[in-house]
Amino acid sequence: MPQRAEIDAGIADATLALLRSRGPRAVTVEAVAATSGIAKTTIYRRYRDRRDMLAVTLSRVTTSEPLGPDADPPDRLRWLISEAVKAIDAGIGFGGFAAMLTDEDPEFTKLFRRILDDQRAELESVIEASKADGSFRADLDGETFVDAVVGAHIAERARTGRLAPKWEARLFDLFWPIVKP
Repeated sequence: MPQRAEIDAGIADATLALLRSRGPRAVTVEAVAATSGIAKTTIYRRYRDRRDMLAVTLSRVTTSEPLGPDADPPDRLRWLISEAVKAIDAGIGFGGFAAMLTDEDPEFTKLFRRILDDQRAELESVIEASKADGSFRADLDGETFVDAVVGAHIAERARTGRLAPKWEARLFDLFWPIVKP
């Protein structure tokens, strides 16, 4: 019999696969059950409805990895770049992103924007702490910086359909002279 963690992972994997390939409207309890092989009753024991299932799944994948307390300024920037694009790469994928932009499913759009706001606040708090301790320029606009990283990610994927090898390293090289004190 599968363990709770295995069941939760199966539900999350199916939810994300459907979201990424077919958009948020495809994410229903019935579709997740069919994709994962997990009974609808088991899913409903964990989640009230599809919105709850999406919220929990997306919150898990957009939760930032902890930044080490002894991370030096370049490592902080690398972490920020990686975490800023995580919501799309590891989360909704470009199918979900396109659905959000077109407001195909207003309930999903509202949910994901709330999750993005939470993630952004976390990233901005790291930027503010890095400014306060002298690791980053004191006049760095955290909000604009996060937008620039996410925008570069979206542009690269739109232009080529994927992220080029060493994309994050190239972005680091571009931003480091701007960020460092």
